[in-house]
Amino acid sequence: MAGPDFDQEIKALGATLRTIEQVLDVEKMKAEIADLQEQVAAPDLWDDQANAQRVTGRLSALQGELERFTSLADRVEDLGVLVELATEEGDPDSLAEAEAELGRLRKSTEALEVRTLLNGEYDAREAIVTIRAGAGGVDAADFAEMLMRMYTRWAERNKYSVEVYDVSYAEEAGIKSAEFAIHAPYGYGTLSVEVGTHRLVRISPFDNQGRRQTSFAAVEVVPVLEQTDEIEIDENEVRTDVFRSGGPGGQSVNTTDSAVRLTHIPTGIVVSCQNEKSQLQNKASAMVVLKAKLLALKKAEEAALKKDLKGDVAASWGDQMRNYVLNPYQIVKDLRTGYETGNPTPVFDGEIDGFLEAGIRWRRGAEKAESN
Repeated sequence: MAGPDFDQEIKALGATLRTIEQVLDVEKMKAEIADLQEQVAAPDLWDDQANAQRVTGRLSALQGELERFTSLADRVEDLGVLVELATEEGDPDSLAEAEAELGRLRKSTEALEVRTLLNGEYDAREAIVTIRAGAGGVDAADFAEMLMRMYTRWAERNKYSVEVYDVSYAEEAGIKSAEFAIHAPYGYGTLSVEVGTHRLVRISPFDNQGRRQTSFAAVEVVPVLEQTDEIEIDENEVRTDVFRSGGPGGQSVNTTDSAVRLTHIPTGIVVSCQNEKSQLQNKASAMVVLKAKLLALKKAEEAALKKDLKGDVAASWGDQMRNYVLNPYQIVKDLRTGYETGNPTPVFDGEIDGFLEAGIRWRRGAEKAESN
């Protein structure tokens, strides 16, 4: 069987990388990194811990993104050199190595190319993720905690920082709910495809009779807002409650009433934050989440209005979006895209890029179909 046309393949990879470079705006990214590095070097950076965490988290995420792109560009250039030398010397082993690297580069480039599909109004923002246990009792609470670990491990694998705002622990095991931010460029655009109901089927580790149990958890993702976003909140419409932070099993982890719960009375939206020792810091973090959720609600209402004006649209995300089956067979399958894997273990350990990429491409296709 004839080998690949290396010259043509490398030119195609180079063209794709140039498109990606334009979409990522690498020069702007470099300028922002330089600015953030100056801020990090300032001696008074940690006088404002919340801002310091934001700055260092943003810097780390941008450096990771830039490294991912430059590393890929360097690998494409190195492949060209390897092919040239192997061809000149008639070295079949080096050509076989080049072919294997070409396959890896195609895969890596396709993954990075997905970023070019994230051009929504808030896609470039960082993400706030909320997970809630649904039907299924203690299994659902355990499943919710498994999902939280899945997303935090995904962030760690990509060198993105995670800021946990609030975790409500269940009595026996797992969590009732969790709210956390993932400080990643295009975090919202990437993770917004995870919104919906996730379903787990397994032999319950909490059932003495070893019966199969189906449980559910809901995932919500909203973008982190910036000061320029127009979301005004009337303080008279927000009820503030303070309480003592708690850990697993209700064990106290704080001796003061520093945790804060905000309730937006007109909409009934409730957010909590207990990750900081200061009540003021917790209130500020909770307000960030509340504003993000109010913006998401506003956008959802606008989208619903547009849909009503346009009429019924066939392409729809639906509610239940992914199945995780551990018994009687093993599979994780996205019900919208059809993407699946027969090995759930790495998925729960954060290897979800395949699902994210398939979801982003599916959404773009649905948007195109809707606009026609």
